[in-house]
Amino acid sequence: MASGRRPCSCGECVIPYLLFSFGKRRCGWHEPILWGGVFCLVLAAPYAWGRVSVVDARGQAVRLEAPAARIVSLAPHVTEMLFEIGAGAAVVGVSAFSDHPPEARRLPQVGDAFRVDLERLLILRPQLVVAWRSGFKPADLERLEEAGIAVYVAASDTLARIAAELEDLGRLTGHESRAREAAGRFRTRLRDLTRRYGDKTPVPVFYQLWDRPLMTVNGRHVIGELLRRCGGDNPFSRLEQATPTIDVEVLLRADPWVFITAKPPAGDPFARWRELPHLRAVRLGRLYTVPADWVSRPGPRILQGMSRICEILEEVRQGMRGGSRPADVPSRP
Repeated sequence: MASGRRPCSCGECVIPYLLFSFGKRRCGWHEPILWGGVFCLVLAAPYAWGRVSVVDARGQAVRLEAPAARIVSLAPHVTEMLFEIGAGAAVVGVSAFSDHPPEARRLPQVGDAFRVDLERLLILRPQLVVAWRSGFKPADLERLEEAGIAVYVAASDTLARIAAELEDLGRLTGHESRAREAAGRFRTRLRDLTRRYGDKTPVPVFYQLWDRPLMTVNGRHVIGELLRRCGGDNPFSRLEQATPTIDVEVLLRADPWVFITAKPPAGDPFARWRELPHLRAVRLGRLYTVPADWVSRPGPRILQGMSRICEILEEVRQGMRGGSRPADVPSRP
């Protein structure tokens, strides 16, 4: 929790005043007691009015005596969220790969997805640390809280939660109005894309999260949600793990109409599949990449990724016979 002067309780303010007043005057002491209470409220009000509290992805209440003026972000998409709501000037440290917006590149880095340099982080004297649940170790969290630093843990695991976390961060940083506007724009665009594409003819689609080992997403993963809202039919949506490793043979049997993946810094992410021309997506030239930052970071720009995925699936949909799903599409594994 951020440090700050603790306001007195009404008992601490009024009781001493009561004893003093009663010892001095045996009657007519209601007025000094009243003014003692008013004095207490006036003293405490600046602190009470400045307090903020939200509940994070752990279900834990995160409380600050006042909006955070020094913040460390431990995930690139969190950095983007903080700048999106107007709190960028309060960010004093970030994780590796926090490169958007450009101003974030100049900030000190305190770690990456695998390791946090707690000593360097503490030197920055943050009042609030914003971590991502998927890339933060419980032991690091404990050390930060032992040091008296408030920690907000974001999940960012659904599109609705991303909007809600923008609002949470707005409250914690004193940028509620701009955060509400950002969350509102996000929800409006999400609703518009879903209405436009969500009920159209399903397109069998494979999202390649990694090629070796071969990994994809299920329906509960935020990318899986993007596919569904765009009218994509993910053959692996019902698997239990959010990012399952699958056998190549299973994918070959599913034979989806389109492959999509995040564009890597270099190389051809579909090289192994181009050697299998009997695959429907290869035969039809339906191998697509999307800018990695648009889909791999569950922040404000993920709807740019969703828009592109929806466009890809619509293009493929238009190429399907008569706009309907072919009868020979294999069933889900």
